[in-house]
Amino acid sequence: MNVGTLQRHRDKLLALRAEILAAGDIAPESAREDPTAVGSDEDSQPLAEMSQSIASSRNRNRSGVLARVLAALARIEEAPESFGLCAECDEPIAPKRLELMPYVELCVECQQLKDGPRQTAGRKHLRDFR
Repeated sequence: MNVGTLQRHRDKLLALRAEILAAGDIAPESAREDPTAVGSDEDSQPLAEMSQSIASSRNRNRSGVLARVLAALARIEEAPESFGLCAECDEPIAPKRLELMPYVELCVECQQLKDGPRQTAGRKHLRDFR
């Protein structure tokens, strides 16, 4: 990989890191609007729990991406000649894949092997009650 392309990926990673850090964690909504109130609205409880679950999932995903971004920045600094090569097979990662996700470590084939076969939905028809 040439120096210009490597610098472009480094700049993208730095911008992504800054974006994630600037946004901070998503605060989960509290289950109650008034913490001093006695009792609760039974209709709003499931919605509040779902919102908390979504916020928690987003925070986990963002911290996972941040860790991958930091690891990619470290790879650029420590071994720039190996950046853009698959960590499993040492083959070049597709340029389009690196453009979209400069923090990836695996080529498409190795990622598919790691993820395993795709799971298909169990039901194919509305009347299929398995």
